Amino acid sequence: MWFLNIASWQDLVINLAVRLFIILGILPLHELAHGWMARKLGDNTAYEQGRLTLNPMAHIDWLGAAAIILIGFGWAKPVPVNPMRFRDQKNRKRGMALTALAGPVSNLLAALAAGLILRIILCFPVSGSAAYYVVMAFYSIISINVGLAVFNLLPIHPLDGSRILGWLLPDRWLYTLEKNSQYFMIGIMVLVFSGLLDGPLNFLRSCIINGIFGLWDLLFGIFGL
Repeated sequence: MWFLNIASWQDLVINLAVRLFIILGILPLHELAHGWMARKLGDNTAYEQGRLTLNPMAHIDWLGAAAIILIGFGWAKPVPVNPMRFRDQKNRKRGMALTALAGPVSNLLAALAAGLILRIILCFPVSGSAAYYVVMAFYSIISINVGLAVFNLLPIHPLDGSRILGWLLPDRWLYTLEKNSQYFMIGIMVLVFSGLLDGPLNFLRSCIINGIFGLWDLLFGIFGL
């Protein structure tokens, strides 16, 4: 278990706090974004089931939450989406792609907001262990949101990226992907735990995080902050 290698109780508390924040804050935001976009497109299914909320109790999958605490990788309950209720029935696949894209976009926007707060904090002369843990907490929030966005954009069913890819695929290919979704999920787990995705995903995540910090540094530098 990861917590057996923690050097101090402070690091243990920070790690647990970050994992709880994923469960209580980041994943609900991601799922809310899916439901919000679906409703904008005409599907009220998520709204009718009480899923258009940041209340974590509406989104928690307890097995997925336990996995996040224990191994750092987990999931929430997927928001129900019914493309048959979209207003534009001629472009249901486009609607599903936009609904899927909303989740990762919400995480990137959250990372941008956390980056802004962190950049404001760094404008002040802060030092000491408390300042260190505050900075690390915000950096973790940025990293986790970006990591979640990048991972979900993989074009592998049932991740969000598969819905975006499905917009471009013929219907018969999309049907095959959905019919065999359980096998794709097993494949994802194998790729994750084997570490085969670590290099490419970490590279892309680092590029985006550096871009966030670079953007705020540029804007703050323009105003001499």
